[in-house]
Amino acid sequence: MWNLIWPILIVILSNTFYNICMKSMPSDVNPFGALMITYLVAAIISAIIFVYVVGPSNVGVEISKINWTSIVLALAIVGLEVGYVFVYRAGWTVSTATVVANIGLACVLILVGYFLYKENVSINQIVGIIVCMFGLVLINL
Repeated sequence: MWNLIWPILIVILSNTFYNICMKSMPSDVNPFGALMITYLVAAIISAIIFVYVVGPSNVGVEISKINWTSIVLALAIVGLEVGYVFVYRAGWTVSTATVVANIGLACVLILVGYFLYKENVSINQIVGIIVCMFGLVLINL
């Protein structure tokens, strides 16, 4: 059971700090400069953990396994980060922006799961999408 709980707790805790930092970023800071520092620090931390986990002699082997997904993921992360910076600078509140973004994401991922990964879409999920859309209307009134 703990194997299911600890990763989601990390996501929740990290996402909490993520949104606090994004909302607290000074408005006169260039978002790309801030992201550059963020990614440099993240790269250093990731490199240290990576070398520690795989061992220095296995670094080349592990890096050779990486494919196009890392590059597309980098583009997606930059879009996500810059998007949130501008969402908060546009005046969205932390409580509303994340809810709207996550509901929209969940609805899109149901379609991605169906069309790209051939996952089943249940009646409950369709009803959930409708309820979410209604919730988006209510939350933005």
